[in-house]
Amino acid sequence: MDRYVDAETKPPARPWNEGAGGGASPEHPEHIRSIGRILVDWEIREYAKKYRMLDPFEEQLKRDGVISYGLSSMGYDIRVTDDYKIFTNVRQAVVDPKHFNPDSFVDFKGATCVIPPNSFALARSVEYFRMPRSVLGLCLGKSSYARCGIVVNITPLEPEWEGCLTIEISNTTPLPARIYSFEGIAQVLFFEAGSTPEITYADRKGKYQGQTGITLPRV
Repeated sequence: MDRYVDAETKPPARPWNEGAGGGASPEHPEHIRSIGRILVDWEIREYAKKYRMLDPFEEQLKRDGVISYGLSSMGYDIRVTDDYKIFTNVRQAVVDPKHFNPDSFVDFKGATCVIPPNSFALARSVEYFRMPRSVLGLCLGKSSYARCGIVVNITPLEPEWEGCLTIEISNTTPLPARIYSFEGIAQVLFFEAGSTPEITYADRKGKYQGQTGITLPRV
């Protein structure tokens, strides 16, 4: 239902691009305006070449007999390596991000990884990211895993962050769940802002900058 009861009090519709090319509006002054957009396949390819935004880079979606990975229409499906840290509750009664016990994980390496019921594992991406100053990445889970109750945490890739992405994979089912190494695990969408931030992740020396292995919580 329209929240405006009286049609005469409803504000006039504004063109979607008002303030983008025809001058600023009172609601969006020139000095604070920032119109963003999502990058499409050919732009992601160009940014991968120009900025080495992600490496290695597959220019086409690979899906024959594997969980898909590579360039898609408006995103990129990333792969997971064969290194995992599987959570166990044997040594820690309370999970505390400020005082996380590394012994709460069991290291595992293999072609597949089985996550216990109602537990999770940490892994890392095959790809190394170098985010441009005006681009934000957003990591989302893949439908193939989500339909089986296997969920990947939503993670932002901030402007000028670089490194391999640490991926948290949750098994929400009451049964063991299998993950396939060097196949698709998540999709990253890339958003480019109309302006650059004053301070980027690199500028503030973010605590996960340059990570290459599976990185545990830091404070």
